[in-house]
Parts: sequence; structure tokens; C-alpha cells
Amino acid sequence: MRKLGSHLHRPLLRWVAGSAATIIALTSVAGSTAAHAPDPFFAGGPFGQNQVLQYRWRGGAEPSSVIKAAISAAAADANASRASKAATFAYNTSGSNPIGYGVGATCGVNGLACFTRDVPNGFTIWLREQGHVYDWGTLKWCQAYGSPPNGCYDAETITLDELGHVEGLDHHVNYADNSDYLDAVVQTYSRTKPSAGWNAHAFGRCDIATLQMFYDMLNTSARYSTCLDLNTVLTLSASPPLIAPYGTSSLTASLKVYDADSYRLLGGNLVSGRTVTLQRRAPGATTWTTVGSMPGGSAAGTYVLNQQLSATTDYRAVFGTPSNEGINGSTSPTIRVYVSNCTASFVGIRPDGPCV
Repeated sequence: MRKLGSHLHRPLLRWVAGSAATIIALTSVAGSTAAHAPDPFFAGGPFGQNQVLQYRWRGGAEPSSVIKAAISAAAADANASRASKAATFAYNTSGSNPIGYGVGATCGVNGLACFTRDVPNGFTIWLREQGHVYDWGTLKWCQAYGSPPNGCYDAETITLDELGHVEGLDHHVNYADNSDYLDAVVQTYSRTKPSAGWNAHAFGRCDIATLQMFYDMLNTSARYSTCLDLNTVLTLSASPPLIAPYGTSSLTASLKVYDADSYRLLGGNLVSGRTVTLQRRAPGATTWTTVGSMPGGSAAGTYVLNQQLSATTDYRAVFGTPSNEGINGSTSPTIRVYVSNCTASFVGIRPDGPCV
């Protein structure tokens, strides 16, 4: 499905609007447009995971050298900050996705920049020329000056915004006071120098949250955006669950993201490289004692710690809510490791029953 966007601007702020058909076709991520949530997502779906979108300069409408540099820097910014398997951007003289600059821009009468996306085939981007006259004033690209003046737009930031749209991101929905403005680059209003966020060169956390939901994580150890609020599920097993006195049982925890449809591609993901703690108590006791952290296992999302026991013991695994990512802590169900002198007699008999 082909999507179009034309961006309208006012001094210090940038208002972005698409055609009526485009706006009607938008959908929201996880069915919510609440402030401080992940960015909404365009209808039409994402590109392929890690799909490389090669761009070239549009014939007869090549950007100036400083704007070319800003566009290429924005492509590198998008690649470096996507924190997901979102599409990447690369310049190629024969690339199929043209980026143009100048008076031929098809962005509407007040458009500063605009894009199209045609999944899975590609995209286009246009930027207006330096000095273009609008009803609100004259366009100034910061890159066109040795010492950028106040009131100029950073072409790298604006292009990063456009590339976010190409990936599928719609405008972030902010609090009424815009206190969360820096959570996203893909904004309805883009700021000019020197307002906070005027030269953002990385996707914001709520841009990244949506990219992660629609494109998935780079790997099981990657951190989830703090703009997300995902529940996790922690399980624990023992092998063997029945041992002789002073025998050893291997305790294995498995950590996953809860498998909810609203989490899109993140639901059910294995989660590696976190801190999972093993706790124990005597059967019938109410107080837990921390044994220690469980090292990562050989399988993704697993954590393993061996225990040598002289008496039957209850165990649970605990994953505390981290402060640096958007997943919540969880605690496994309690399991029991049995210790007995008559383990050979327990075929078909409860392991806590009498020896026979």
C-alpha cells in the first residue's frame, strides 16, 4: 500500500499533515494513541526485517553537497539507533529509492519535506530548497550556514523524521504540555534552533518502541525501549527433582516476554542476559533466602544454577523489574527438590511418601 506525507511548517514548529486519504488510512500501535505511548504505525505494514533500502539522488534534483551530507548522516542515524530489525538505509548510485531536493518537491504549497512508502518495494523523499519562501517566512537549513542562525531547521533531524515515516512510524502523541517531546523524533511539530530537540540525531525511545514491536528485537539480549511496558513470564524446573542426600540438582529458569497479541512481534520472546536470582526455603516456611544470581544457560533465555542438598527444599526464581528497559519483573511458581535415602524406591510413589 502506498502512503504519502506532506509536511507543513510554521516558525519554530513544524506541522506535518498528509492527504485526507493518508490520514484516514492510519492505524495505531496496540490500539492506543495515549500520550507517552509508542508511536502510532501507518497502515500498509512494515518492510522486511533488516531489509536494505538503497537510495540515490533524484536525477535533475540532486541535493546540495551539505544537504547530501545531512541526508547520509540521517540514514546512518536511523541504522544506528533503530534498536530493532527495522529496515536499514544505504546510498547506492543505482538505488531504487530517489531522494530529491529543490523546487520540484511535491510536498504541497507549504511543505518542507515529504515522503512516500510503498511496502515492500520502497520509498521516496523530497526536501525543499534553501531559501524557499512560504507564507510564514523563508526556509533556512542550518547546514547552509557556517554558523547556523536561530530559526533554522536541521536537515539531518528532518530527514531522520522522514526515514522514521518510511519505516512506518506516524507522529508521536505527546502530553498537552509537550513534556515528553524528546521521547520521539517523529513528531507533528519539529523544532528549530535553539529549541530542545531541534538537532536530535537518533530515534527517541517511543520511536524505537514501535520499531521493536513491528520489526522485533535484534537478539534475545537486546534491551527493550523504556517506552514499552511489557510483562514477563518466569518458569523454573529442577533436573533431577529427586536426589540422594548431598546430591546435586540443576535448577533452570526460563525468562520470556508474556505472549500477548498487543505486544505484536515481541510477545513470547526469549529474554537473555538479565539478572535472575534463585531463592530457597524449607518446606512449610514463609521466608525466602536468596541463594544468588543464576548464570546464563546454553539456551537463549535460560539461567542455570546447580544446588547440592542435604534436605528437601523449595525454590523459586525472581526477575526484578529493570530500570533501564521496558519489561516488568516476574517470579516463577515454587518448585520442590526432594532429598531421600530411598530414591530407588520411588517408582510410582510420591517422593515425599515413606520408604518401602
